[in-house]
Amino acid sequence: MTLEEQQQSTRPAYLAEIAVVLLLSLGQSAVYSIVSLTAKLTAGPSLAQQTTTLNPTVSPRPYLDLTYQLLGIFFALIPVVLALFLLWRDHIRPRDLGIDFRRPIRDLGWGAGLAAGIGLPGLLLVYAALQLGINAQIQPSGLQSHWWAVPVLILAAVQNAVLEEVIVVGYLMTRLRSLAYSPVWIIAASAVLRGSYHLYQGFGGFIGNAIMGVVFALFYLRTKRVMPLIVAHSLLDIVAFVGYELLPDSWLTWLEYSA
Repeated sequence: MTLEEQQQSTRPAYLAEIAVVLLLSLGQSAVYSIVSLTAKLTAGPSLAQQTTTLNPTVSPRPYLDLTYQLLGIFFALIPVVLALFLLWRDHIRPRDLGIDFRRPIRDLGWGAGLAAGIGLPGLLLVYAALQLGINAQIQPSGLQSHWWAVPVLILAAVQNAVLEEVIVVGYLMTRLRSLAYSPVWIIAASAVLRGSYHLYQGFGGFIGNAIMGVVFALFYLRTKRVMPLIVAHSLLDIVAFVGYELLPDSWLTWLEYSA
């Protein structure tokens, strides 16, 4: 059987597999984000006058809330295990995606560089989108000031990074390449998916994350390593989540809608 015949024979199975993995994870989040944005746009206040809270409190009882937060982080990572298992079944190991600890210093360096290069322009984009009225105000943490709030926010940041980078970059791009899609279509699919599950923040969230998706996809195509992307994404979310929790309110007033 030729390579083209093999691709044709596995195409329906791979497309079905991609659909299942995404509907169990970030594709599901994308659908809810579209519904959330629709609800915001059809509500009374303008989009920029509404607030989206990340990492909200689930229960007023502190240790029950902690339990819910940890369970949410744990179960959110199950689709990652599924995606890696499906690739492993086809003899594609995590290290083939650059998910390993063989190059810790280099991965940390690239990750920190990517985080700085994306984070600073990202803050300006958030501010501009809010002033233009195309984004909701973002509250990165809704947790109460308990001793476990910062550790949970760090775990949530790392969970977000692992989930998104393994599935949106490592898994999805690998599967699309095996289906012989062109690099342009692969990058576009990865970027649009990343932007779509951030639509709950508004159109600014979609644009900013789609741009980030293009940068990350190009980086992966060049290096074949997901680990620096996990590092970069973790750093971005840790700074956003923990910074919001610890910084004085007066330092964060620039994120408020002022038009």
